[in-house]
Amino acid sequence: MKVLATAFPGVLLIEPAVHADDRGVFFETFNARAFAQATGLQVEFVQDNQSVSRPNTVRGLHYQVGLAQGKLVRVVKGAVFDVVVDMRRGSPHFGRAMSTVLSEENRRQLWIPPGFAHGFLALGEGAECAYKITEYWSPAHERILLWNDPALGIDWPLAGAPVISEKDRKGQLLQDAEAYDFS
Repeated sequence: MKVLATAFPGVLLIEPAVHADDRGVFFETFNARAFAQATGLQVEFVQDNQSVSRPNTVRGLHYQVGLAQGKLVRVVKGAVFDVVVDMRRGSPHFGRAMSTVLSEENRRQLWIPPGFAHGFLALGEGAECAYKITEYWSPAHERILLWNDPALGIDWPLAGAPVISEKDRKGQLLQDAEAYDFS
């Protein structure tokens, strides 16, 4: 496993060790001991989620307050333009967004610690994503940051009008969104 730093301290891009031969490929998608050794983090995942998204679907930007979630995201099929936004008020990166492409080809995973909003755009023919989370989903604690808020400056590589849920269309602007305290 190889861990790569990103623009935000704590947000990590993880490349698994891939073993290939004439049969195909094999790699571990998660190993708690290897993850802890490579990242220095001891995390406990409580829920696994999987989504299948049509082409040009935008999901997010989601986060929870009170019951903040860490997420380990990967793409099983297709590719996504994956976005995280620092929602930790007081952080030097507060309100800034970063993005990366996760795909079945690059097999990369993104570790998103608590305190960040997360979302993605399904590229190409669509995508199937699997992610592990460290806290149960709670509708009472869920918050949604408006995916296309100009203050975030996200250059979504859309191929036409996005497919987006009504819930996500009603996300909050950064200036009105509830944030985490960060010290």
